[in-house]
Amino acid sequence: MLNFDNRFIRELPGDSISTNETRQVTRACWSSVTPTRVAAPNMLAYSREMAATLGLDDAAMQSNEMVNALSGNELLSGMQPYATCYGGHQFGHWAGQLGDGRAIYLGEVVNAAGERWEMQLKGAGPTPYSRRADGRAVLRSSIREFLCSEAMHHLGIPTTRALSLVATGEKVVRDMFYNGNPMPEQGAIVCRVAPSFTRFGHVEILAARGESDLLLKFIDFTIDRDFPHLKSNPQKYSVWFAEICERTAHMIVGWMQVGYVHGVMNTDNMSILGLTIDYGPYGWVDNFDPGWTPNTTDANGKRYAFGRQPEIARWNLERLADALAELGSVFADDAALRAGLERYDEIYNNEFNRVFAQKFGFRKLKRELQNDDGELINGIFALMQNAEVDMTDFFRQLSEIQISNPSPDVLRSAFYVEEKWRQYRPEFAAWLTRYAARVSADAQPDAIRVEAMRQVNPRYVLRNYLAQQAIDLAGQGDMSMIHELLDVMRNPYSTQTGRDAFAAKRPDWARHKAGCSMLSCSS
Repeated sequence: MLNFDNRFIRELPGDSISTNETRQVTRACWSSVTPTRVAAPNMLAYSREMAATLGLDDAAMQSNEMVNALSGNELLSGMQPYATCYGGHQFGHWAGQLGDGRAIYLGEVVNAAGERWEMQLKGAGPTPYSRRADGRAVLRSSIREFLCSEAMHHLGIPTTRALSLVATGEKVVRDMFYNGNPMPEQGAIVCRVAPSFTRFGHVEILAARGESDLLLKFIDFTIDRDFPHLKSNPQKYSVWFAEICERTAHMIVGWMQVGYVHGVMNTDNMSILGLTIDYGPYGWVDNFDPGWTPNTTDANGKRYAFGRQPEIARWNLERLADALAELGSVFADDAALRAGLERYDEIYNNEFNRVFAQKFGFRKLKRELQNDDGELINGIFALMQNAEVDMTDFFRQLSEIQISNPSPDVLRSAFYVEEKWRQYRPEFAAWLTRYAARVSADAQPDAIRVEAMRQVNPRYVLRNYLAQQAIDLAGQGDMSMIHELLDVMRNPYSTQTGRDAFAAKRPDWARHKAGCSMLSCSS
C-alpha cells in the first residue's frame, strides 16, 4: 500500500538504549519507540489531496488497517517507528534537549512520483523525549493543527501537511489555561506529513554537546537527502545555509501576507526546509495590530507578535549559524554564514515589497517613489490599527474600490466598531484619494489589478473563532464543520457561493472567548 524507505534511521546512528523512558539521549539522532495503543480509534477526517499524493484513495483511508496504523495501534509493512533528538532556544533562552516528546515517526514514504514524505503521528504516546508529559494530544488542538496545515497549503504558504485526524476513544487530562484546573478532554492523533521534519534544533543540540563528528554526518545526510541539488556543489555547506535562509524568508513573507501569527517561534519550531511547522497557539490577525500575539505565554513580552516575526526568524537563523560555526573544518570563518544571513535580508525585503505591492494593487513599489509608497502603506497600517480594522476584510474590499470614485464606504464592513468607522471615515477618505492617484499612475487596467490583488488577498482564512466552532461541535460528536472548513479552505482566494459566513470577521462574542482570541501552549 505504501512504499517505505527509512533513510533517517538507516543512515544515522540511533539510541543504544531501547527502553522507552525519559532520559538524555547522546551520540544519537533518534530513538526507537512504539506508539501506545488506544482504545477506540475512529477516523474523523482526512485530506484527500495529501492522501492522493501518497497514493491512497478513499477506500484505503477508510480501511480498518489504515485507521489502526494512523492511530498507532498497528504498523503497516515497512513502518519503523522512532522519535528524534533535538534541542532549541525557547523564548530567547537555550533549553537543552527537547526532542519529539509526543511525535512518533512511522517512516519515510516514497510515492509514485519519487517524492519522499516523512509520516509522523502527533499524540501517539510517550517517547524518551517526553520529559514529564504523556505524549498525547487533545481533540481541540488536533483539529486546529489538522485544519490549519491544509489551510496554509491551499493559501500557498510553505507548510507541513496533515493526512488524517483520528479520535482515540480515550480521555487526556490537560490544564488548558495553566490555572490549576486540569480537566479530562477527548484525545486525538494527527498524522503529519512533510518531506522532512528536520528543525534548526536538530543541528543545535549536536553543536551544543560538542558532537562535531556526528554534526557533520547529520549535515551531510541532510544535504544528500533533502537538498540533493547541492551534493556536487564544491561550496555546498555555505550554499546550503544560504538556501535555508532564503526558504525561511519566503515562509515569513507568506505569514505576513495573509496575517498568520505562529505564536511560538522557538528554534525547535523552525524547519530547515522553510516550512510552517508545529501548529500550537497560532492565530490570524483580526483587527490589525502588529503587536498582537495569540500565545498567552507570550502576552507580556510579545516576543512572537505579528510584526516581530521577520526579526525573530533572523534571530533564529543566527542561532543556527552559531551552531554551524562549531564546525571549524567546514566554516573556517564566518563570512559564509554572514552571507547567508544577508541573503535572508535581501530575499525578505525583495519578496515583501513584491507581495505587498500586489496586495495594494501596484505594479511594483517604484524605486523612485519608494519613500512615498512607504509613507502611503505605513499610513494606512497606522489607520487600520487605530480604527480597529480587520486585515483580511480590508484588503479584500480594497480590491473593490472604484479608482475613479474611491469612496471609503466600501471598507465599512472591515470595521469592528461602528463609532470608529464614523470617527475615522474622513481620514480613510483622504487616504483613498492618495491611493487612487497612486494606482492610476500605474496605468494598469482595473480588471488586471483586481485579479492580481485577489490572488494574494484571501477571502477565507482559518480564523480562530471558526476553528473553535468546529471544535465545539466535534465535542458533541458533530464533525460536519471540520469537513466544511476543510472544503472552504481549499479555495481561499475565490468567492464561494453560500459561504459568506466563513468570510465574516470575528464576531463580538469571540473577542475574549477561550480558543477564539489567545491560546496557551497546552495541547
